Amino acid sequence: MKDLKHLIYFEGLLDNADNELVEQAKKDGKLIMGYTCYHIPEVLLNVDNCVSVRLRAPRTGSIDISTYYMSNYVCEYARALLERAIEGGFQFLDGLAGVDACSMMNRFYEHFSILKCNTKENFFVTHLDVPYKTEEFSFNHMQRQLEVRLLDVMHDKLGVDISDAAIRKAVAEHNEVCKIIQEISEMRKADNPVITGYEFHVLNLVTYTCPKYLILPYLKETLAELKKRKPDEKLPRARVGIVGSEIDDPEFTKMVEAAGARVVFDRHCFGSIPGREVIELSDDEDALPQIVRHYMNTSECARYIADNKVLQRRETADRLAKEFKADGIIYEQMKYCDFWGFERALVSHIMAEEYGWPVLSIDRLYNAKGSGQLRTRFQAFVESLEIKKIHKAKKGGK
Repeated sequence: MKDLKHLIYFEGLLDNADNELVEQAKKDGKLIMGYTCYHIPEVLLNVDNCVSVRLRAPRTGSIDISTYYMSNYVCEYARALLERAIEGGFQFLDGLAGVDACSMMNRFYEHFSILKCNTKENFFVTHLDVPYKTEEFSFNHMQRQLEVRLLDVMHDKLGVDISDAAIRKAVAEHNEVCKIIQEISEMRKADNPVITGYEFHVLNLVTYTCPKYLILPYLKETLAELKKRKPDEKLPRARVGIVGSEIDDPEFTKMVEAAGARVVFDRHCFGSIPGREVIELSDDEDALPQIVRHYMNTSECARYIADNKVLQRRETADRLAKEFKADGIIYEQMKYCDFWGFERALVSHIMAEEYGWPVLSIDRLYNAKGSGQLRTRFQAFVESLEIKKIHKAKKGGK
C-alpha cells in the first residue's frame, strides 16, 4: 500500500516526548501535564488550558543510572523513564500525575520527586491511590482521590479551571479524537484491511503523546485518506491480536507483522482498547463521577483482582478476537511486571484451553526491537496459524 501522507511526520513526533506539537502548545500558553497510566483519567489532564502527554522514553540507550537508584529487578519502562528524567528529558512538564498502579512505577514517581528532575517553580508530582475493585465505595474513593490529589492541586498550583463546564469541554474534545480512532480501528475488521497494525499503532500513540487540539487536523486528514485507500492484493498469512502490558513502541508491532501477520486489535496499556472509547456523559449528574465510573469500568488492567474484572479481561480478549476475525492472540508482558506476569502465565493457558484460541505467550525487555529470539517466535507462531488455516480449509471450514 502507498504510505500514508502523514506517517513519517507521526513517526517523528514519537521520537521525543517534547515533540514539535508539545513545543507549539507551550508557545500557545498551554500547561503540559505528564502521566503514565490509564488509571489517571486522561480527560482531567486536558481541562482549561492544560494538555496531557503520556510519558514514553523513545530511543532509550543505557539505563545504568536509573538502575543504580532502582535496581535491575524493576521493569525497564520505569527505569527508562527515570533515566530520561535524570537527563532532563521531562523538564518541559508543568505537572506529573501518578497512581499507585504498581510498586515499580511508584519508585519512578518517588525518585522523580526526590532527585528534582524538574526544576520549574510551580511544578508538582502528585500521587493517587487506586482501588482494586469496582464497587460503589471504590468509585467514591477514586473520585475523592481525583478531587483532592489532582484537580485541587492543579487549581492551587497552576490556577487551572476545574469546574464541571471545563471538564465537560475536555471530554468533548477527547471524544472527537476517540471517534476518529474508533472509525479507523473498525477498518481492521475487513478481510483485507486498508491499514496495517503498525500504522494504527503509530496513529493511536500520537493521540496519547501530542496535544489533541493540534493532532486532530492530521487525524481527520488521515481518516479521509484511508477511506480512499486501496489495500494490497496479497492477504496477510495470519491475523493476530495483542493483549498485554505497556507497549509504547510501534516497532514491536512492526516486528510481528514482519513475520507475515497483520495485527488487527490491540488490548494493551497504550492501545485503543481501553483508552479510545467515547465517554458518554449525562446532564443529570456532575461529569466527574461519570468519568470515574467510565475509566474504572473499562479498565482492563491486571491490577484489578476482583472476580468480575478477572473474567472481564478474558471475555474482552475473546470478544475482540472474534470481532476482528483473529486467528490467534499474542499475550505480552514487560519483563519484571508483576501484575501482567501473573496474568500472562495463567490466562494464556485459559484462553487456549477454555476459549480455544491459539496463543503465543512472551515476556520482553522495554527495548525489544532488536530481539532475534522474539522475531523467531513470531515467525514460528505465524507459521503455525497458517498451517491451522490450511488444515481447516481442507476440512471445509469445520
